[in-house]
Amino acid sequence: MLADQDDEAMLNHPTYERLTQLRLTGMARALAEQAQIPDIQALTFEERLGLLVEREADERHNRQTRTRLRRARLKQTAVAEDIDYRHPRGLDRTLFRRLLAGDWVRGHQNILITGPTGVGKTYLACALANAACRQGYTALYQRLPRLREELAIAHADGRYLKLMAALAKVDVLILDDWGLAILDGERRRDLLELLDERYQTRSTLVTSQLPVPHWHDALGDPTLADAILDRLVHHAHPLNLAGESLRKLQPKLTEEPITA
Repeated sequence: MLADQDDEAMLNHPTYERLTQLRLTGMARALAEQAQIPDIQALTFEERLGLLVEREADERHNRQTRTRLRRARLKQTAVAEDIDYRHPRGLDRTLFRRLLAGDWVRGHQNILITGPTGVGKTYLACALANAACRQGYTALYQRLPRLREELAIAHADGRYLKLMAALAKVDVLILDDWGLAILDGERRRDLLELLDERYQTRSTLVTSQLPVPHWHDALGDPTLADAILDRLVHHAHPLNLAGESLRKLQPKLTEEPITA
């Protein structure tokens, strides 16, 4: 009963109300919690203030991280802790953990993940983008076939410059399913313009079923292909995966009926 009265008193406290009005909700909640600690007065004013500020900083970081992850529109909810290094697909644990630390983003480098279908290319890409968002960077997931269509529509309705500006400034841009869709001349020029804007200023992460040496032929135009790959492959970390599809290893949805 006394605890409930203390909670109500704190909620009506002028300092609590002012912190809430200033949207310092982390500090406000920490202040209310401190009021419930019997020996809180043993701490100095600076120590108590430090706890309030730390709580506010943590809550702001968490809110900002949630916002970045929502805006990234990642195809899969992939986190570093769930990555399977045991499956024989050629994933170097030491290298990948170093990439998860984010030095490649800070250095404006690229990552090229290649391998057959089902080996987890998209999952690994999303895990790297998730880690980047948690480190304070922005990210965005795009399937290249879908992006091709969006760019064509943007040319038609006048949004092209706005769309390109948004794509150019994101810290980590995932281009999934590279090589699955044929790019016409205009889309190849769009891709070149995008990668040129991002070159050595942002990081691009590409996944593809095609080995990198086949990308040149897949792009079609030799001159544009040279320019595109020059900006993408240089300063890039290649991750070449192999092995059986992970989907084949997942349990079937329908099991044999259980009999008593």
